[in-house]
Amino acid sequence: MQRERRKKGKKGMKLKFMEERDNYIKVVIEGTTPDFANAIRRTLIADVPKLAIENVTIYDNTSALFDEIIAHRLAMIPLPTDLDVMVPRSECSCGGEGCPNCVVHYTLSKEGECTVYSGDLKAEEPSWAVKDEKIPIVRLLKDQRIILEAEAELGTGKEHAKWQTASGVGYSYYPEIEITDDCDGCMDCVKACPRGILEVKRGKVVVKNIEDCSICKSCSDVCSKDAIKVRGNPNKIIFHFETDGSLTARRAFIEALNILHKKYDELEKAL
Repeated sequence: MQRERRKKGKKGMKLKFMEERDNYIKVVIEGTTPDFANAIRRTLIADVPKLAIENVTIYDNTSALFDEIIAHRLAMIPLPTDLDVMVPRSECSCGGEGCPNCVVHYTLSKEGECTVYSGDLKAEEPSWAVKDEKIPIVRLLKDQRIILEAEAELGTGKEHAKWQTASGVGYSYYPEIEITDDCDGCMDCVKACPRGILEVKRGKVVVKNIEDCSICKSCSDVCSKDAIKVRGNPNKIIFHFETDGSLTARRAFIEALNILHKKYDELEKAL
């Protein structure tokens, strides 16, 4: 019986994309629970793989920064990630030797006086070029130089922050506002709302955009007639996050759901 209820719940789940850009998504998940939304959040942060620099060979560095600092800054630069092409180095058929299926090579050669930017990091193929070319790495003075090679490979956020695809991952209950017939249109709640989502039409208070409500309850607190009720729906979640550009937000979201699906299947088989 428990399995039947779970399957019925999955079938009723709906997604509505409120806002979507290459590196940002805001979606309403209906027919879910807070614990499942939190599972998606944790998966996005810890388990979705991305490409990042892992090994750096520095041939010459006469800048003011130590080799270790340079390597750390290189590791945090967002790199384009194609999960249909790349595989983790530990799972590659090359046995970890480092082939084109698991490793992407970069080079950097620069001499001052200048600022070295992420765009100076050259990929072996143009398709692997860095996503943001204006990230400063180090300032070189006259006659200072830096020459290095770097290897990038797939990893996950639970191993190191440089492999964390998503950030600002959060969710909230979908707001519900009930206005009873006791409302006399006094405007007190309209003035109290910090987001301006309430207005008066034909002597009654109405909601302009329910999804902008932060469930602060300022409107209900000032209503002397107790005519407005505000609450959050725990079975309807507003979920949002952004990526560093290595993956699109939609691809990261789909990848997180696929990873969760695989984990749940493994758990079901184990049980």
